[in-house]
Amino acid sequence: MGDEPSYVVDLTEVGHDDVARVGGKNASLGEMLRELTAVGIRVPSGFAVTAEAYRAFLAANDLEDELATRLEELREGGVELVEAGRSIRAALERGELPERLCDEIATAYAELDGREGGDADVAVRSSATAEDLPEASFAGQQETFLNIRGIEQVLDACRRCFVSLFTDRAIAYREEHGFDHLQVSLSVGVQRMVRSDLAGAGVMFSIDTDTGFPRTVLINAALGLGELVVAGAIDPDEYLVFKPLLDDESLTPIIARKRGGKERRMVYGSSTDEPTRVEQVGDEERAAFVLSDDEVLQLARWAVALEEHYGRPVDVEWAKDGESGELFVVQARPETVHSQRAGAALTSYRLTGEGRRLVAGLAVGDAIGVGRACTMTSVEEAERFEDGAVLVTEMTDPDWLPVMKRAAAIVTEHGGRTSHAAIVSRELGLPAVVGAHGATSALPDGAEVTVSCAEGEEGYVYDGALDFEMHDIDVDALPSTDTRVMLNLADPSVALRWWQLPADGVGLARMEFIIDNDVKVHPMALARFDELEDEDARSAIAELTRGFDDKREYFVQTLAEGIARIAASRHPAPVVLRMSDFKTNEYAELIGGRQFEPDEENPMLGWRGASRYYSDGYRDGFALECAAVRRVRARMGLRNLVVMIPFCRTVDEADRVLEALADNGLERGDDGLEVYVMAEVPSNVVLADLFAERFDGFSIGSNDLTQLVLGIDRDNEALAEQFDESDPAVRRLIGGLIETAHDHDRKVGLCGQKPSDDASFARFLVQAGIDSISVTPDSFTAVKEAIAAAERKRTASAP
Repeated sequence: MGDEPSYVVDLTEVGHDDVARVGGKNASLGEMLRELTAVGIRVPSGFAVTAEAYRAFLAANDLEDELATRLEELREGGVELVEAGRSIRAALERGELPERLCDEIATAYAELDGREGGDADVAVRSSATAEDLPEASFAGQQETFLNIRGIEQVLDACRRCFVSLFTDRAIAYREEHGFDHLQVSLSVGVQRMVRSDLAGAGVMFSIDTDTGFPRTVLINAALGLGELVVAGAIDPDEYLVFKPLLDDESLTPIIARKRGGKERRMVYGSSTDEPTRVEQVGDEERAAFVLSDDEVLQLARWAVALEEHYGRPVDVEWAKDGESGELFVVQARPETVHSQRAGAALTSYRLTGEGRRLVAGLAVGDAIGVGRACTMTSVEEAERFEDGAVLVTEMTDPDWLPVMKRAAAIVTEHGGRTSHAAIVSRELGLPAVVGAHGATSALPDGAEVTVSCAEGEEGYVYDGALDFEMHDIDVDALPSTDTRVMLNLADPSVALRWWQLPADGVGLARMEFIIDNDVKVHPMALARFDELEDEDARSAIAELTRGFDDKREYFVQTLAEGIARIAASRHPAPVVLRMSDFKTNEYAELIGGRQFEPDEENPMLGWRGASRYYSDGYRDGFALECAAVRRVRARMGLRNLVVMIPFCRTVDEADRVLEALADNGLERGDDGLEVYVMAEVPSNVVLADLFAERFDGFSIGSNDLTQLVLGIDRDNEALAEQFDESDPAVRRLIGGLIETAHDHDRKVGLCGQKPSDDASFARFLVQAGIDSISVTPDSFTAVKEAIAAAERKRTASAP
């Protein structure tokens, strides 16, 4: 008896080399308890029922031959999967746990509770011996049981874990991936419960799961036990943290956060027959974020530590104890999608057709899919799903996998970026829109639809089969250039998508896009909310700023996090942020805007750009813009952010704007802050030497410069043929500006579409000695190649 190996082992006695003995999940827990508690990662204590115990269970009940017979019948087509699975599970359920195994589990359970005969609440989790390997993730294939109390419940839960090795979905998964069913064993992990039913729980990845951007930690959080988040049954809070700045504890590099719906939570049940239950969450709790900034940063640092220890990105489940307030890691496994993708090829998708938007939700991936909508309320309807259809359902779980593999795209009403539907869609390379509320009723069954995830963070489902383009980019094949090629970015939600492009930074980030799409409210309506007269606007603002004690903080935080995502995408390369350049008619369209904007005959030449920043009518709004920029640079630590002033008409105006910046904590030169000016008014070129004394660089706005040089309204269709940025007058001004700026040791860039459309214009800019050209991501390849060709020609013609 003494020589027999134990069927139960404390988790601290196993590590990553013990997968064959205790399965991937338990091996990982033991590894963390042994190696990572020293760096502060907390993992609940527990024990593992070994794979040998599972094999002893089979042997004691003479089950191996019966399982082998049933599986052979399935393989030869003698029985269907459902029948084979039902028969195998029935045989396992009849089995009795060996007496020695029961005794060892009882002893370990009593020790875990710390007192004889105790009834500690524990989580009982399956841990397959081939689980969570990089080449085959078995996550979600077997069962987990929460809030299990007393030895009888623990033993019963262990038996049910053994049975779950042969769920229909687990059998199908192993068949597809070539695993021998009888060579895969099951260990069971028994861990002390974290009372997250009184607080919250969730998942996190040490990589951005949508784009594969490796420099962020993505955290999802919901109230209650974490099973609803893992299952994708609710819409969680979401946080994105920039990893390179986590070492500096004076910084708060949370570059994005989004409050989820969190309509329900799983909590402890009231009896042994109901160990857990799901309840509705009140409006006040839903309005608040689950985690504080400090908790987000602590989890992110743990994710980085785990990634460094395992040498690859990780997928982690965490929980917060509502009694102690402590955070715990309850599972960790290798991330199995983006971290395995090899090669440097990118595929760019662009929607070219137009159609009516039917629903919207979170975009998963960046692809586009077209097919007939198949709305299903249950996986039991799988027989009516046709290959290439668009799956529309409330949520998915592992049972849906066979259907999902046949889909052109997936749409779910519930779930966040780490839900089952999102994870599987990424693995399958399918576009998916998750959290699309009302999708099952809004998308007619059988109607042809287009699912677009190529338009940023939000995904859309359109009526009809719309045209779209696909473009492959091999970044390794792109030439190097002396002229910096940068990106124009407006939408923060797409910034991380292009991280693999070898861009030299961002030459133009448009603040007004973030205000329009994310903030949605006129800054003066927030700065002077008490003066706002429009009741509808007041009501809309109250809803948008729910959870914020100070409405101005809503503007600052939302704008700062939008800017931060763009700045982080290219860090430490420069990211040039243009301060707001709405026209008065555009500002008026923002919520609460009409009260603060005059009517102008020609807004293009009116109160815009620099002239607003120091004026009484917008001074308070500009202060909010500056506060957001200051937060990105100082609190988040993204000091690669460069400020750029648009439409600065005179040298006197330049001085007034620089003074306004300094008054708002953004003094040029402090903490490395550079301030550029847009060169889009002829006076910027004529007096380039004086502007160069005040600014660190110029960015040529070729559209406005052409408009003002040629005297042509750029939006006038009747004069469109004469509007030409390569006109000799415009070229002469651009060439003169570059020469003067370089004489004063100032950089010059151009941000505009012209170099993308006209290779000869790109050659002119290179010949003139421009320092950088900034283009849209989908034009990057063509412009990079055109610039390389122009540089080769310049070199060849040099004396």
